[in-house]
Amino acid sequence: MASQTAAPNTSTQAGPTNPAAPPEMSHRQIMEALTGLLAAFFTAILSSTIVANALPTIMSDLHGTQTDFAWVITAALLANAATTPIWGKLADLFNKKVLVQLSIIIFVAGSVMAGLSETIPLLLVARVIQGVAMGGLTALAQAIIGTMIPPRNRGKYSGYMGAVMAVGTAGGPLLGGFIVDSPLGWRWTFFVCVPLAVVALVLLQVTLKITHVRRPAKIDWLGSILLTSGVSLLLIWVSFAGNPAYYDWISWQSALMVGGGVLLLALLVLVESKVEQPIIPLKIISERTTALAILASVAVGVAMFGSSTFLGQYFQVARGATPTEAGLLTLPMIAGNLAGSVASGLLITRTGKWKGYLIAGSILLIGGLGLAGTMDHTTELWHTGIFTAVLGLGLGMLMQNLVLAVQNTVRASDIGTASASVAFFRSVGGAIGVSVLGAVLANRVSGLATQGLAAAGIPVPGGSAGSSMDLAHMPEPVREIMRAAYGDATAEVFLISAVVAVVALVSVLSIKEKPLRRTVDIQPAPAAESSTPELASAGK
Repeated sequence: MASQTAAPNTSTQAGPTNPAAPPEMSHRQIMEALTGLLAAFFTAILSSTIVANALPTIMSDLHGTQTDFAWVITAALLANAATTPIWGKLADLFNKKVLVQLSIIIFVAGSVMAGLSETIPLLLVARVIQGVAMGGLTALAQAIIGTMIPPRNRGKYSGYMGAVMAVGTAGGPLLGGFIVDSPLGWRWTFFVCVPLAVVALVLLQVTLKITHVRRPAKIDWLGSILLTSGVSLLLIWVSFAGNPAYYDWISWQSALMVGGGVLLLALLVLVESKVEQPIIPLKIISERTTALAILASVAVGVAMFGSSTFLGQYFQVARGATPTEAGLLTLPMIAGNLAGSVASGLLITRTGKWKGYLIAGSILLIGGLGLAGTMDHTTELWHTGIFTAVLGLGLGMLMQNLVLAVQNTVRASDIGTASASVAFFRSVGGAIGVSVLGAVLANRVSGLATQGLAAAGIPVPGGSAGSSMDLAHMPEPVREIMRAAYGDATAEVFLISAVVAVVALVSVLSIKEKPLRRTVDIQPAPAAESSTPELASAGK
């Protein structure tokens, strides 16, 4: 067996001869190595969800609008998306353990800055720094798992990661709500993650022991700049287009920003086809399974981040729940996510089959979002629990398993880049989703509030109500009209997400299921000129 060869192959040529694989790790060794990694991943997930139920309070305290609300989430997601491919490439070139530790340090700096923020712009900068770190933790966690564990056994461990994600997602809103309702205040939703990150840093140093093969480092900085600039420009356009205070959908500003964004992304494709080590390797993402998984991941990103962002707001603003109560009301979605992730991971490891779970997850995702699209400000809360549990179940069966399907098709040396590409497009989908859905929600709230105020005979300055979230300082009649407007407008967000989720179903139906290999790396055929089906038995 190739895995028993001790001497490493230092050749960097991309020929049929693979570097010798390290000895296969036992379950105990893998779990020891994953301890610190999962702790770091948990901290990143917690940091992104702990803010969800604090945001209405933060917006009220810092005098933010619905657009600011969306951008506090979008800023972190955009930074996450833009830097994930860079971290993925770095994972293929440098020591993964050092990179994880570096991302934790960056995360701590961003968290402290966010907790000290006195204005929305400063908070957005801090969220960008946090997003950079979260991009590293997301990409590196997947890359390290891919380096240590063969795809045939990876479903179980991906399920563990999904479970950590579910617990972090569940614990975040609950902990955040409790902190906001306590004397500590919303700033501690950022500070509380700092000691957790330090603990993860120590655990990583002690438990994570992986072999690093040094290779020449070439970072595609031009591609990174074009990628970040193009995506950012389009997201900024989407966020403010159609708002009377800024510019219309059809205007010279829109033409300039859309044209500029498309031009930058076109230049990105050109650059990526020419450079030696592209940040988004076209060869990898154009492979059928990877391309289809990326399409599905964009749709999943819209559903996952859009639903989690606006669900907490729905419970607090539209239904009058406290931050703690809002956290408890999101538990059905988290329970569904946990069950879907763990159960599908264990079954995939047992059977080696994965496509059926992707199809089932897509159907549940569409169904859950469609059901949530029927909610308004009077919907029974036990109904919302059922709707969001179905949504969570679909998300749990999709997220980690899409990455698994991609990792099964690439060489070990490309796992970091391939995993990061899927995570990148999922984060881009999330950033686009939160930005677009936030703009839709703001416009819809404004329209419904204007109608409600006019019907109640309450004069509206300027002829149009805004989407202010500072309901506490509004007169009682106005406050109730605004609550109803937010509750009824949220349904539109979920319906749009359900339509987008159809893309995920079409994509996974088109993926060809390949048996999960039992080796960490792709094994070559016995003879280079042979194209016989001996590959089917490789790694057994």
